Amino acid sequence: MPTIFDSELDSILEGTSRSFYLSLKELPKPIRQQVSLLYLLARTSDTIADSEAGDPQKRLASLEAYDRYSQKTSDRAPDLTELAKLQTNPSERRLLESIEEVTSRIGQFSDSDQESIRHCLGIIISGQIMDLERFSSPSDTISSLDDDLELDDYTFRVAGSVGEFWTRMSLDHQFKANPETEDELFDRGVRFGKALQMINILRDIPSDLSLGRCYIPMISLVEHGLTPDDLLDPRNMGQFKPLYDKYLDITESHLEAAVQYIGLLPHGQFRLRGSCMLPIVIGKRTVSKLRNGNVLDPNNTIKIDRSEVKAVVRKIVFSVPFEGMSKKLLED
Repeated sequence: MPTIFDSELDSILEGTSRSFYLSLKELPKPIRQQVSLLYLLARTSDTIADSEAGDPQKRLASLEAYDRYSQKTSDRAPDLTELAKLQTNPSERRLLESIEEVTSRIGQFSDSDQESIRHCLGIIISGQIMDLERFSSPSDTISSLDDDLELDDYTFRVAGSVGEFWTRMSLDHQFKANPETEDELFDRGVRFGKALQMINILRDIPSDLSLGRCYIPMISLVEHGLTPDDLLDPRNMGQFKPLYDKYLDITESHLEAAVQYIGLLPHGQFRLRGSCMLPIVIGKRTVSKLRNGNVLDPNNTIKIDRSEVKAVVRKIVFSVPFEGMSKKLLED
């Protein structure tokens, strides 16, 4: 396989993926570049969609143009020069400036890998386009998802589809499985991705609200006597908590499916299992913190610090060869 990532792209990858970079770099070589490139491509579209500055309609047009360009239905890359200048993260700015270079790397893979990358990226961008269209109201208005079906659909598009892609790459390049196990892997892989996106949603409520976005469905809020605007007041956490805990329960259920996903991987796939373990362990610890904090308080950022992430990495390295130790770490 050709080397897709040079030092420049790897630097951008590290600067945009934060702790997830630790999982990407530990992936087995036969799939590391495909998954890493998909991440950069999806990060490009995410940066276009989620830029706090920039006209929403122009961002939507740029995102749609990027979708056509990445799917090869257009030879014209969107001009992201002005949007790149607005980025406060230098790596995200460089990523937007390198859109043609990054997208061209898809063509260096096999035909089947190219198809898988473009298929997953298309699903991700469809979710981001829906997001921009859904939350296109004036900035002083907070819009919300309608119901749990919309929430589940969104988490599948922007993250569950990645679990599906990750599984496709693993089965194509790392190991074979019987049809029943394949079905179980795809099902749990999708839920793995959904779990990570649910954590993002449940952790980032104040920042999303500041952008006029509420991912807690309106029908659920109304059932608890709340509106999206009520979530702006940290004093409403007591009233919100039963509903919040419901979504944390859903997230934990998805995380358990992710643990089962690791159990379906061949034991000898140490790097693959280890790269999957890190986000699960970090995810479980984050959910525990979210249960005990006031997530509506914008001054109370809830996250796992870098020192704890590094400690988890060390534990995984030592435990992944041993089933008992791996199981204990995932259950803690």
